[in-house]
Amino acid sequence: MTTIGTVFLPGLPPEQLRRVAEAAEAAGLEELWLWEDCFREAGVSAAAAALAWTSRLRVGVGLLPVPLRNVALTAMEAATLERLFPGRLRLGIGHGVLDWMGQVGARVESPMTLLQEHAEALRDLLAGERVTRQGRYVRLDGVALDWPPSAPPELLVGGIGKRTLALAGRVSEGALLVFGLTPAAVAAATGHVATGRAESGRPGAPRVVASLLTATGPGAAERIRGELARWEIAPSDDVAVAGDAEQVAARVRRLADAGATTVVLQPTVDDPDPREFARFAAQEVQPLVGAG
Repeated sequence: MTTIGTVFLPGLPPEQLRRVAEAAEAAGLEELWLWEDCFREAGVSAAAAALAWTSRLRVGVGLLPVPLRNVALTAMEAATLERLFPGRLRLGIGHGVLDWMGQVGARVESPMTLLQEHAEALRDLLAGERVTRQGRYVRLDGVALDWPPSAPPELLVGGIGKRTLALAGRVSEGALLVFGLTPAAVAAATGHVATGRAESGRPGAPRVVASLLTATGPGAAERIRGELARWEIAPSDDVAVAGDAEQVAARVRRLADAGATTVVLQPTVDDPDPREFARFAAQEVQPLVGAG
């Protein structure tokens, strides 16, 4: 069965997160995703709060830009959250928006090299290994976590480029895709991730997390048009959906057929009630997706 989640958008003030997280858990939602978005809201602190306010809900961070972070710090934060809330954290890492990285003096000459070095070191640290690396960007000398998790949290690599997606398959559990992709684009991305997974020789199919811009209720179509315009995405029935639960579930199934193992329903920034949106996803859409 396809996993359904929603997003707490960083366009909402942080003080609203508790109400949305608690409403999502009460509705039976499987996953709530958070964005670390420059320069709005941080991912780890928000994830810690959402996990503490709930007892079952899985919380994903999509994504932590690796140019902003020393890998040892990322590992310490992820290990702490995983030990406090076992099995409930999903962690995405990626290049970040390169212009934003430039704004803070963190842009690097080779983002791909940095992402690979960071992901490999992070994976090994969270597995409890003592790590020594002298890479182009990641340099560690006998670093090991005192409190590694009993099992590492699920690590995903975010991106859309062919090389980044193949890297996701090689060094992590899978890929976190950008939103606004058609089912055909999701299928192509899934293929690149699967290629990387095969190259790594690691068993099992990779996870692929896709997002679907979604609106329901009065004014849904207008809100979708406005959101696509804000993101400068050409209007298309293939990249967003405005409608009732049946219509949304049908679009989710198309993404699942294209290879998505998780579909995150992304509300518009002007959605009138994020808590009701979470309930809609959990109680109206998810049963129809499962039934399909």
